[in-house]
Amino acid sequence: MGYVTRIVIIGGGPGGYEAALVAAQLGAEVTVVDRDGLGGASVLTDCVPSKTLIATAEVMTTFDSSHQELGIIVADDTPPMEQAARVVGVDLGKVNRRVKRLALAQSHDITAAVTRAGARVVRGRGRLEGTQALDGSRKVVVTAADGSEDTLTADAVLIATGGHPRELPDARPDGERILNWTQVYDLTELPEELIVVGSGVTGAEFAGAYQALGSKVTLVSSRDRVLPGEDPDAAAVLEDVFRRRGMNVMARSRAQSAKRAGDRVEVTLADGRVITGSHCLMAVGAVPNTEGMGLEEAGVRLRESGHVWTDKVSRTTAPGVYAAGDVTGVFALASVAAMQGRIAMYHFLGDAVAPLNLKTVSSNVFTDPEIATVGYTQADVDAGKIDARVVKLPLLRNPRAKMQGIRDGFVKIFCRPGTGIVVGGVVVAPRASELIHPISIAVDNNLTVEQIANAFTVYPSLSGSIAEVARQLHTRKAADEV
Repeated sequence: MGYVTRIVIIGGGPGGYEAALVAAQLGAEVTVVDRDGLGGASVLTDCVPSKTLIATAEVMTTFDSSHQELGIIVADDTPPMEQAARVVGVDLGKVNRRVKRLALAQSHDITAAVTRAGARVVRGRGRLEGTQALDGSRKVVVTAADGSEDTLTADAVLIATGGHPRELPDARPDGERILNWTQVYDLTELPEELIVVGSGVTGAEFAGAYQALGSKVTLVSSRDRVLPGEDPDAAAVLEDVFRRRGMNVMARSRAQSAKRAGDRVEVTLADGRVITGSHCLMAVGAVPNTEGMGLEEAGVRLRESGHVWTDKVSRTTAPGVYAAGDVTGVFALASVAAMQGRIAMYHFLGDAVAPLNLKTVSSNVFTDPEIATVGYTQADVDAGKIDARVVKLPLLRNPRAKMQGIRDGFVKIFCRPGTGIVVGGVVVAPRASELIHPISIAVDNNLTVEQIANAFTVYPSLSGSIAEVARQLHTRKAADEV
């Protein structure tokens, strides 16, 4: 029997478990060292739980905002004077129990799939020991929960340890009133007044969700607008929706501290103002899990931020050591982590591999409405990184949107001026995460606006707006050529 390549993967999130599946299928001997359960933060404390919570919020928002317009009558015994009150409520304890149950079920499914593929899962914390041996192998020391240690030998190591919520020195979460996003699922009752600090993707998603569930929400943003990293038109739509639904959005307000005051929380801003609420959610970014892993001693270069430096095929600066996922700071997306992990294994095991292409990544912000993007952005066009035509079409004109009572949102597509090749797009709509896919296919395969415009769409459908934008871009291109 020939030599079997030994792969050790530290971290069982999307970067780690997807790499394990690929490596096992390619015939390697795979060991996954995992601390909390396969699926990682994405499945256990981040993506799966938050989107499950958001699913409940979404149903409530849809019902609240459109049931009257659509002619739905809810028969209840609310006195006439209080008819304007909410007719839908939520049992947060029940919602959170469902959230945790689904997260665990998903983790178990992943563990079963990885084990079935032939990989071994070891519980514990992994760290690199020393530099590469003369035969090219590496040592990984695994520390179990009881403190016992085991040493694994690997031909290649993948670091996929993810990240954890960043904390402000004067706003440490206590898990009761001051929370980070991993702790919100322990709440048994809906926060009456929730202060969300941070208006990036995580902050915006939770602020929108809790507002829909019935909390009075204040969103503290240190920047000029919510979602500073997203398409400006999309962010403007969302901020408008947030304010219209009664959220207090505080722009250019940097939080300095958060402290308990009895059963209240006081958040002090940099300008001295103090705002109070029943709970506070800190969503001020993430820190990579690279400490105490022996990375730099093993020759792995870290960026100033603490993230692991990688090239386009997931290699670090240490031979035989790869990295994937949030620990690399490339894009904090499960899909990107999974792709980085797969690419690492394809590369090391000699399979066909294409380097990571971030210009074909599609992503989604799970607010209501959702914001989905792919490819080049408005910022890229404005900065002159790419010459592109842009057409934006509001959903208000779409017949299906009218029927469903959808007022907010749009479809925007970017294409090259000469060829009409689609290079990017933005969709703001309910279920935008589903609607972005045809634009993703176009970007990935260099399709033209003419090809998009000529494909049949269902009438009436929201996707009809994608074809309509493509038609407008194609018509403009043709007019320019005359």
